[in-house]
Amino acid sequence: MITVEPLEVDGIIFTAVSVELPKTTLLTISNDIGYIMCAALDVDIFNEIPKLKERNVIAGRAMGVRTIDQLLNAPLQKITDASKEHGWEVGMTGKEALLKIS
Repeated sequence: MITVEPLEVDGIIFTAVSVELPKTTLLTISNDIGYIMCAALDVDIFNEIPKLKERNVIAGRAMGVRTIDQLLNAPLQKITDASKEHGWEVGMTGKEALLKIS
């Protein structure tokens, strides 16, 4: 099942997506600037491959989350280099990161 819903964070609307996969759930919260996601996806690829690095993708990843609420409140374990230009840091919560790109 795929669920796409608007998500209000401190009065700002983001898009929350949950994709139920076998034995895991893919979670993302995004706006038109960037996104945070669960550890089912890898952000390192956007820092390591030159053609992808040129895209300046703003993304962060949290581990061990199973719900959108957990993703909002978990510390980001990895972030892309481009997200640092928006004030993102490893260890900040997903909510803190999203508010910096709102």
